[in-house]
Amino acid sequence: MVPDPSAADPRSGLPRSTTVLLALGGATAAAFGIAAMRDVFVPAFLAFVLTLCVHPLRSRMRRRGYPRGIATAASIAAVLALVLAFAVVLVLALVQFSALLPRYAAQLEQVGVAVSELLASAGFGADQADAGEEGFTPERIIGFVSGLLGGITSVVSGLVVLLTLLILMAFDGSRVPALLTYLTPHRPALVSALVGFAAGARRYMVATTVLGVAQGAFNWLALVLLQVPGAVLWGLLSFICSFIPNVGYFIAIIPPLFFGFLSGGWPTVIGVIIVYGVINGAIQSIIQPKYIGDVVSLSETLTFVSVLFWAVILGPMGAILAVPLTLLVRAVLIDADPSMAWRRALTGDRSDLKEILENEDSETRTRRAQRAQRRTRPSAPREEQA
Repeated sequence: MVPDPSAADPRSGLPRSTTVLLALGGATAAAFGIAAMRDVFVPAFLAFVLTLCVHPLRSRMRRRGYPRGIATAASIAAVLALVLAFAVVLVLALVQFSALLPRYAAQLEQVGVAVSELLASAGFGADQADAGEEGFTPERIIGFVSGLLGGITSVVSGLVVLLTLLILMAFDGSRVPALLTYLTPHRPALVSALVGFAAGARRYMVATTVLGVAQGAFNWLALVLLQVPGAVLWGLLSFICSFIPNVGYFIAIIPPLFFGFLSGGWPTVIGVIIVYGVINGAIQSIIQPKYIGDVVSLSETLTFVSVLFWAVILGPMGAILAVPLTLLVRAVLIDADPSMAWRRALTGDRSDLKEILENEDSETRTRRAQRAQRRTRPSAPREEQA
């Protein structure tokens, strides 16, 4: 008897191609909508993530008997202190960067001339060659960095929105445990998905922040010893780029390589490559997996694609927040629906694949042992004849 296709999936009311196209259309519309309101979405989501990170402070104070208002005020003070401290350090670093460039105006001009000659020899026109030369002036470089950060108006407005949302979310966060308790009998899967997302995002952000501070501090100290100009700025850049998986290391190493070459030549460049390789390799390959473990459970490919995707949608902050954003999308679309639980493995969660992977490894070891035995058997008769 041929099975009825509709019986296998009772929800399939539309052809699969139509469902896929509708899903892609909805995702595209949502992506364009988020991109259009990125000036509001980015500070709102950043405030949401920061509120999640300081929530254990409020919970711990509540367990010790502190009133709700005092616990909320303490969490607000903690997160505002972190944000304002980072803003002050960022402003000081940018001031140092603005003062650093004029000192190397002559070297930058030589680099621009060399780039122009290289473009001309490669067959580019005079306009492209001149543009390449003009791109290495201090004014152009400062303008490029300012363009990445946005104008003063957008930065100030974003900071105001962020601080306001942090205060409001801190007050609303005091009622979240009661809200989750109320929703659990009605939507247990959704509550479980949101709790899991909060725990995973919090652990990821806190561990990445701590390790990023250590990484930036070690890089700053190494750059000071190598006498690379702007060591504080490049240490801060290394800290920020630690939140960008896979590609953050390559972004963070470019400026110290460039200014190291201007100040000390190729020996300094080689020293920067070695130091950054050792420090970042040890932290990201050995220490970070130990503390974060499988809390994220995203495949390397999906993580890299998510960085590119959210960077296109939200700009540089999208790359920094790529992992929490992807975790939230998975929690809402997959974890909140028990019938979609099997799709979690497609995103990189190996918890349901451990037994299969262990069986595959066992079979591989068995085949390897069998091949080794077959290679050693022919030698036995030869030894007896000898």
